[in-house]
Amino acid sequence: MVEMTMTTMMDVNGVYMEQEEEWEREGLLDPAWEKQQRKTFTAWCNSHLRKAGTGIDNIEDDFRNGLKLMLLLEVISGETLPKPDRGKMRFHKIANVNKALDFIASKGVKLVSIGAEEIVDGNTKMTLGMIWTIILRFAIQDISVEEMTAKEGLLLWCQRKTAPYKNVNVQNFHLSFKDGLAFCALIHRHRPDLIPNYNQLSKDNPLENLNLAFDVAEKYLDIPRMLDPEDLINTPKPDERAIMTYVSCYYHAFQGAQQAETAANRICKVLKVNQENERLMEEYERLASDLLEWIKRTLPWLESRQTDNSLAGVQKKLDEYRQYRRKHKPPRVEQKAKLETNFNTLQTKLRLSNRPAYMPTEGKMVSDIANAWKGLEGCEKSFEEWLLSEMMRLERLDHLAQKFKHKSDIHQGWTQGKEEMLSSQDFRSCRLPELKALKKKHEAFESDLAAHQDRVEQIAAIAQELNALDYHDTASVNARCQLICDQWDRLGSLTQSRRQALEEAERVLEKIDQLHLEFAKRAAPFNNWLDGAREDLVDMFIVHTMEEIQGLLDAHEQFKATLGEADKEYQSIVGLVQQVESIASQHSIPGGLDNPYTSLTAKDITSKWAEVRQLVPQRDGTLQAELRKQQNNELMRRQFAEKANSVGPWIERQMDAVASIAMGMQGSLEDQLVRLKEYEQNVYAYKSHMEELEKLNQGIQESMVFENRYTQYTMETLRVGWEQLLTSINRNINEVENQILTRDSKGITQEQLNEFRSSFNHFDKNRVGHLKPDEYKSCLVSLGYSLGKDKQGDIDFQRIMAIVDPNNSGYVLFDAFLDFMTRESTDSDTAEQVIDSFRILAGDKPYILPDELRRELPPDQAEYCIQRMQPYKGPDGIPDALDYMSFSTALYGESDL
Repeated sequence: MVEMTMTTMMDVNGVYMEQEEEWEREGLLDPAWEKQQRKTFTAWCNSHLRKAGTGIDNIEDDFRNGLKLMLLLEVISGETLPKPDRGKMRFHKIANVNKALDFIASKGVKLVSIGAEEIVDGNTKMTLGMIWTIILRFAIQDISVEEMTAKEGLLLWCQRKTAPYKNVNVQNFHLSFKDGLAFCALIHRHRPDLIPNYNQLSKDNPLENLNLAFDVAEKYLDIPRMLDPEDLINTPKPDERAIMTYVSCYYHAFQGAQQAETAANRICKVLKVNQENERLMEEYERLASDLLEWIKRTLPWLESRQTDNSLAGVQKKLDEYRQYRRKHKPPRVEQKAKLETNFNTLQTKLRLSNRPAYMPTEGKMVSDIANAWKGLEGCEKSFEEWLLSEMMRLERLDHLAQKFKHKSDIHQGWTQGKEEMLSSQDFRSCRLPELKALKKKHEAFESDLAAHQDRVEQIAAIAQELNALDYHDTASVNARCQLICDQWDRLGSLTQSRRQALEEAERVLEKIDQLHLEFAKRAAPFNNWLDGAREDLVDMFIVHTMEEIQGLLDAHEQFKATLGEADKEYQSIVGLVQQVESIASQHSIPGGLDNPYTSLTAKDITSKWAEVRQLVPQRDGTLQAELRKQQNNELMRRQFAEKANSVGPWIERQMDAVASIAMGMQGSLEDQLVRLKEYEQNVYAYKSHMEELEKLNQGIQESMVFENRYTQYTMETLRVGWEQLLTSINRNINEVENQILTRDSKGITQEQLNEFRSSFNHFDKNRVGHLKPDEYKSCLVSLGYSLGKDKQGDIDFQRIMAIVDPNNSGYVLFDAFLDFMTRESTDSDTAEQVIDSFRILAGDKPYILPDELRRELPPDQAEYCIQRMQPYKGPDGIPDALDYMSFSTALYGESDL
């Protein structure tokens, strides 16, 4: 089977024609498609051949000689092909078909794998492919919608034409046309009179829809039936090329209507532009008339210069003008801008639509409006300048009157009470600081008075200017100005008199002030000396040594040596007060005796001086009594130190001796026990020395003696040493007795015991009588124990620690060490031996009965076992049977290593 392919080629006009599809072999082998194409292509060819008075019946036979093929191309192209060969031989037919194929190729279509021989031989597939090529080139290629390919353009044309129809959705040229509604919609869109009942059509009646469309197209549109309705409905996917061929006939049939529609759209567009232009012209005329009329009404108001010559009247006019600028003019500015915008827009649209420029009516040109607006702005400017100048003129006059009143109010407010103040004799009862303050205040007043001279002159000048400008109320202005000037003269005279009186009073008070100041300078340190002396003379002291009390006595003697100079200073200070009393009495100065520099008085100094003189002999007696007390305390210190220096070393010697015995290396255990008990008796016999020390310590504490430089021992350290000595002796006696019991019960020799003690002492580096876990482990290793450094070695050591230190105290005593070492060597199978013993009593049974225990053991031991043995749980058990194996194992715990 030959395969035909169509490719993209350049046509004669230089325009690319995109090939729509491939003539696929699979498609040609589909009988349904081949049938549809044969019928459609035959009808299409006949629709053109009938114009030449002929037609075809069988598409693969009637084109074999090439004559009707050449005729078809001449009809559809409107061109004349080369003269055909009239012979009936095969080569004549091939020549004619080649002429037809050459013509097709001349139109820019490249035919691949289509030869004249296949057409002459009546090859149906090749013939249909050739006809499809002709349809594409002459019926579909010229369809152009938005620069798309012919197929896409034809599909887009169908989609746009059927878009208003909700029951039609054209997406392709096969399934979208099966129900026939798409064909009916295309006809109804262009010729609604041909299918007036379109809205009654339904997708459920495809055969009716297809027949209706095909009949109407054939009858009224001169489009022959190219498709069979039954084939379209029964074929799962109708042939796309057959439908495209038929739809292209619709496109060409309605092409005239399309051109009419385009022409109507063009007319509407032109009319719309014209109507819009006329609207803009009318709006311009209306806005121009309204704006010019408003300007005409506004100008007289702006040109008016009438006023009531009052500031309020001019201010009202200015407010009206501002209201005009804020409220009335802005809309007109917008109106003018809109007017100019509309005019420019109108001229632009007229120019773009090739129409003559718009000429407004006379007096309404843009220039006329601009001139009127410029005149309006000129009037506004001159009107505003006139208002402002008038406001300035009236404000100046009003400002002068207000300024005169304001300055006069301020001046008279300032002078109010000044004459009474200057006439006052208030300085007669003042102290010097107050008088100096009054003098400074008066000097400040004089400066202020001089400064106010300018204000008085300004008031007079303003009054003169108001008279010159003929102010309406000059009479009241002149009367107030005269009042101010007269008062000013009186204030000057009073100021001079008060200054002289203040200077005289200042001279007298300064003398008194000097005396007060001298008193304060000398009285303050003397008073401080008196206060310090009083504090020292009554100061509570605590001394603990002879040196401390002797230092206090020496300091007191030095103080008594200064009392003569102090009495002279006292007499001089009291004399200053007497001078002040004399001057104050002579000049009748109220409060002259009050010293502003100090709160001290001569009476205070006199009282304190008398008190100091009384306290000196009292201090002498107190210090002598304390001297006697310290002498007695010193004696008690020496007595305690003498005794403590004897007892302390004795306790230390006994501790060393007991510790030496505790090392276990001096004789047998019995010898060690005898020596320890001898030490115990000696210690109890020495207890009287401790009791004597306790009595001496009690006396020292009652006398509040806390330090003793004659000894390093305190009662507390001696008590602790005594208690440690007793505890050490008792503990070592107990340990030796336990060692004797262990030795006798385990049967170990004295040499073995010494060996164990030697190893224990070797690792007890600090001589504390016990070993830490790491020291104990080293001791075991030295004695031959194999404790690995791996995890198992740690587990074995922990099991040993659980035996020798069951209370987790963190150390191992020699007794526990000895017990473990002797257990390892003499008693490793104790638990098994007990189990064997119980088995004998039970008669080789794995359990034992309470009666058997009561029969074989003493009553108390039998009851002990019965209460602690667990019930036997073995399969061969009987009621009341007891488990002696778990009981025996529990007796020895984790001892089996």
